[in-house]
Amino acid sequence: MEKENIAVGLDIGTTKIVAMIGKKNEYGKLEILGVGKSKSLGVARGVVNNITQTIQSIQQAIQEAENNSGYKIKDVVVGIAGQHIRSIQHTDYISRNNPEEVIGGNDIQLLIDQVNKLAMLPGEEIIHVLPQEFKIDGQSEIKEPIGMYGGRLESSFHVVVGQASSIRNVGRCIQSSGIELSGLTLEPLASADAVLSQEEKEAGVALIDIGGGTTDLAIFKDGIIRHTAVIPFGGNVITDDIKEGCSIIEKQAELLKVKFGSAWPGENKDNEIVSIPGLRGREPKEISLKNLSKIIHARVVEIVDQVFTEVKAYGHEDPRKKLIAGIVLTGGGAQLKHIKQLVEYITGMDTRIGYPNEHLAGNSDEEISSPLYATAVGLVMKSIENKTQSAVRMDAIEQPKAAVYRQAVVQNPVVNEILEKEEDEEDQNSNEKHNSTVNRIQRNFFDRYVDKIKDFLDNAE
Repeated sequence: MEKENIAVGLDIGTTKIVAMIGKKNEYGKLEILGVGKSKSLGVARGVVNNITQTIQSIQQAIQEAENNSGYKIKDVVVGIAGQHIRSIQHTDYISRNNPEEVIGGNDIQLLIDQVNKLAMLPGEEIIHVLPQEFKIDGQSEIKEPIGMYGGRLESSFHVVVGQASSIRNVGRCIQSSGIELSGLTLEPLASADAVLSQEEKEAGVALIDIGGGTTDLAIFKDGIIRHTAVIPFGGNVITDDIKEGCSIIEKQAELLKVKFGSAWPGENKDNEIVSIPGLRGREPKEISLKNLSKIIHARVVEIVDQVFTEVKAYGHEDPRKKLIAGIVLTGGGAQLKHIKQLVEYITGMDTRIGYPNEHLAGNSDEEISSPLYATAVGLVMKSIENKTQSAVRMDAIEQPKAAVYRQAVVQNPVVNEILEKEEDEEDQNSNEKHNSTVNRIQRNFFDRYVDKIKDFLDNAE
């Protein structure tokens, strides 16, 4: 039987951490096997600021995904964002020793490796080197150079750069959670994979992913990534504004935004009021929905203006760079009522809400098809590209039940002696089978005791 290619994506966001396990079905669509979600406690504006809390949140999401799917996670592809991310355009070339030989993948890899050696600012690291268009011996606008002849191979690159310490902190959190890091992807690129069609990328499109702490932008034209940016504002800033403007606690502000919030204040009548329970027996607070919409509107306009400034910096007004497919909104912030109309009004560009359901199998849960999970779905798709076996079935690694009892009664030497005699034969058969898996599981507080028992059993044999 063919081995299942199980993929895992981990979206470390500012408001939530999502672990998603999936595989491709026979129709080439993504079948989601399990999802785990936890509140993100150690991340601010896409950057880890509390290692311990982030590890706990990751472990919680991983545990939930494992319980829902029946798979044990080994490694993940992680999304990276944050205000430290920036992108640059760079052109580089190589001179080939033998122009009579056709250009192969090795030549392109040589060129990419050369760009990876670029000198960055102190403390910065290259995350992605994305080739755009190639030029061979002066002939430009070549999209696929493999198989062609030429002596000088040149290409323009979109280079994504981030702060080395922030990237390492993410890696540290992953490994401390007991899993391996199999890949790192810029979050807007993952979201783009999940919600954009190839036709939109060809025609020209701007993807705006409105998250909790950041708003990510990715611009595509002629099927090639042209520009990326991270704006350090997101849905949390809107919640903070509501909290301050209405003098209520954060939990109530978030609930108000989700249930009654609108980015278009003209819609609400003056007499529409919602009552918020008072704290500790205080009188309930009445809040006008019109005022609520005005607060939300002011902040959303600011976020959209900043994103549109980036779109204009790319050169959208140039007819050759025009984004014919307009704007696609995704992320949790895209669920805000009337945000599509507001973005169209400010930018004058066609806008739609991006759902990841195009790539999902038909029987997928409706919740997973939400823009909220666009990045997580995109990360699973990236993990599938890596062709790694990122998770294995729990029943394939299940330890003998008696081993669990041993762990529980580890302090009782008499009981241990009886168990050791009874299970000596069983352990001998299963030790080999489980060793490789056990080594991958994070060493926790009890593992030290379990290892001592194992050593004793091995010597006894």
